[in-house]
Amino acid sequence: MKTGKENGAAVHSRPTVFVDRRNLSNLANQNGRERRQFSDSHSELTDDAAELGHAMDSYKVTHRRRYINYEEMLEVIRSLGYRKAM
Repeated sequence: MKTGKENGAAVHSRPTVFVDRRNLSNLANQNGRERRQFSDSHSELTDDAAELGHAMDSYKVTHRRRYINYEEMLEVIRSLGYRKAM
């Protein structure tokens, strides 16, 4: 570590390690699961709502999407067998 003074302030230089999280080979969790920020938010839902939540999460992981649009949401809902009533 190199220490110096510039303009009266101490300057510390350390080797910088950059982890490119966009590169799949650098993922810390190598078991194939995506790292999630929040815990399971489906635990307090009804069975139907939990099924939809898991289907949405599965779609997002499969297609590597954090957010989905309405067309994609409709695709997931239809994949569960829901249809518009006439």
